[in-house]
Amino acid sequence: MRKEILNHLHDPGFLEKLYRSNKVPFKREFSALYPDVKGNALADFWNERLRYESEEINWGSGRELLFVLIAILVAGVIAKVPAMFPVDEEFFYPRNIGFIIFPVLTAYFAWKNGLSWSKVAVLAGVFLASLIYINSLPDAQSSDTLLLSCIHLLLLLWAMLGFAFVGETRNQYDLRLGYLKYNGDLVVMTTLILIAGGIMTGVTIGLFSLIGLSIEQFYVEYVVVFGLPAAPILGTFLTQTNPHLVGKVSPVIARIFSPLVLVMLVIYLIAMVSSGQDPYNDREFLLIFNALLIGVMAIIFFSVAETSRAAKNQISNWVLLLLSSVTVVVNGIALSAISFRISEWGITPNRVAVLGGNVLILINLLLVTVQLYRVVSNKASIAGVGKAIAFYLPIYMLWAVLVTFLFPLLFGFK
Repeated sequence: MRKEILNHLHDPGFLEKLYRSNKVPFKREFSALYPDVKGNALADFWNERLRYESEEINWGSGRELLFVLIAILVAGVIAKVPAMFPVDEEFFYPRNIGFIIFPVLTAYFAWKNGLSWSKVAVLAGVFLASLIYINSLPDAQSSDTLLLSCIHLLLLLWAMLGFAFVGETRNQYDLRLGYLKYNGDLVVMTTLILIAGGIMTGVTIGLFSLIGLSIEQFYVEYVVVFGLPAAPILGTFLTQTNPHLVGKVSPVIARIFSPLVLVMLVIYLIAMVSSGQDPYNDREFLLIFNALLIGVMAIIFFSVAETSRAAKNQISNWVLLLLSSVTVVVNGIALSAISFRISEWGITPNRVAVLGGNVLILINLLLVTVQLYRVVSNKASIAGVGKAIAFYLPIYMLWAVLVTFLFPLLFGFK
């Protein structure tokens, strides 16, 4: 679509037709293209038009609303498979929880972005192969490789959603950053929807209890089961049709939490040393430590995705540099701890998975930190940081594929 916009930059009729055929991809592609064509009268007009924010909520077209409704019903039916068929819940949900949400969201973006049938076939093939494979693994409750496959399968499905979001131009780093921004906006919107749904649930159950009717079981089995997967679907629909709803909230959240997380992380490291706790001999502590690392890294990536679209802010850049530097230290501690445990007690699937993940994260953090240092030194722009993040994302997908499909075979389903 970007090439079509550029080739018809002097054809108002064609641009209008292209915009009306697929508004969200048009806006995303034009926003990425505009800095290169700024000054062109028609381009300036479209920039002002696309940046205009209506006070009213846009509910999209009838076809889009129908698509969202069908997606919600499909997700709810998948979530109720154990209730409709003789399938054990403990077997079904750990393996298939990702298939409740990711396929319908991927279908939504594939439809919105007008993906070619060949691309749709590839995505469908990946989902189908993953579904068959994960449900074919031996039903061993204590299997570490099964747990690792289920966890990393979510990362793989998340990557497939990213491919559908980016569309046909997968080599565009700004679109990959846009996907990270979408995830941040989705978290904000989904949380708001769930809070509103929780309040409505409490009020509804309370009102029925006043007249002597106990509807808790019915409400959970039908309303909650359909409502939970509906939240991210509705959240996606609202963020795509009304980007102004959270477009100003997410940057504020990023700017507030980045310095707070930095202070918390420094205090935590000092407290860890003072308390005598360490991840070298405490397995549970190491797991929590790695979860903290992943969470902080996600905040850094989301903050960079927001900062790269905002005006230049040197204070924010310094905060991100300090946060990424401290996170590198945290990653170094985690990496040394897992290396120590492997040298002392040998190789296990969990230790290899954590080691590989920590190495990949450390390399990525170092690349980001170097780019952030260049930014605060006025040697590069914040866009370079975003490029370092976007360039590295497929590597995480390859690691997820390796752990999901090969680890059970390499370690004999242990």
